[in-house]
Amino acid sequence: MTTPPSPEPVPELDLSLAALFAGWALTDEVTRRMAARGFTGLRFSHGFLVQRLVESEQPIAALAQALDITQQAVSKTVAELEGLGYVRRRPDPRDGRVRLVSLTGRGRAAVESAREERAAVVEALRERLGPRRVDAATRVLREVLEVHGAAAAVRARRVRPPA
Repeated sequence: MTTPPSPEPVPELDLSLAALFAGWALTDEVTRRMAARGFTGLRFSHGFLVQRLVESEQPIAALAQALDITQQAVSKTVAELEGLGYVRRRPDPRDGRVRLVSLTGRGRAAVESAREERAAVVEALRERLGPRRVDAATRVLREVLEVHGAAAAVRARRVRPPA
């Protein structure tokens, strides 16, 4: 009986790359799980817009300003999410030229599903790696956010795509 070859070791990575790639791997797993639950078509980049709709509907111009992207880019993303049933647009009753964007019931269910699946992925890591290690890694990454002034944006759901 032959022993299967060992997988190649992960290359040496500094903290920023290890955190980035680990985040991508976790996000991919959450996205896969959400698709299995019927929430298809969602991409990581959609989350930047969706996070701004959790509390209330927003005009496209305000979304563009908050994300530091063009109104055309926001409109394109909104059209994608609208086509998938996660958001809806409606005219602002005070100004018919303005379009307000809000989450639909399906969009809110997707947000809840993402929260549940992220928790499940972390719990699986806790079982495999041990809760102390996972909790310690989480604390370190939260502290990194504080040190670099990003924690307030996370708390206020104001994270922007990387420049």
